[in-house]
Amino acid sequence: MGKAPRAGSSRKPPTPSDSYSEIDDWLRRQMPDLHPILDHVDGLIRETIPGLQYAVKWKKAYYGSPELGWILEMVAYDVSVNVVFFGGVEFDPPPPLGSTGRSRYVKLTSLDEARSPEMHRWLEQAARVPGWR
Repeated sequence: MGKAPRAGSSRKPPTPSDSYSEIDDWLRRQMPDLHPILDHVDGLIRETIPGLQYAVKWKKAYYGSPELGWILEMVAYDVSVNVVFFGGVEFDPPPPLGSTGRSRYVKLTSLDEARSPEMHRWLEQAARVPGWR
């Protein structure tokens, strides 16, 4: 997890859409205990990053832009939400998890973690750093 696909990988990026409806449907299908974290992070993403495109693929929500590609993905597990920043290695400071490639991620297990100042700073940086194409 947390790695952006390598160049030449057979993994194809999701098809972008300007419609938010697919993400909205994905959010509703997640575990109820995670909804506060998911809703907060999703709102923060949409508030912080202008001109987003959306997709859901491989049971993951993707956010991106035509200029930067896919800049982050959000994945809901049983007890946590992972937010993967595809260009996260270039952030100052980078998110704490991930050991190879350009991506870094954060594992959120509480609403307090989702509300952290670091989360907001990483989203601001994601709006400027190229992601996965």
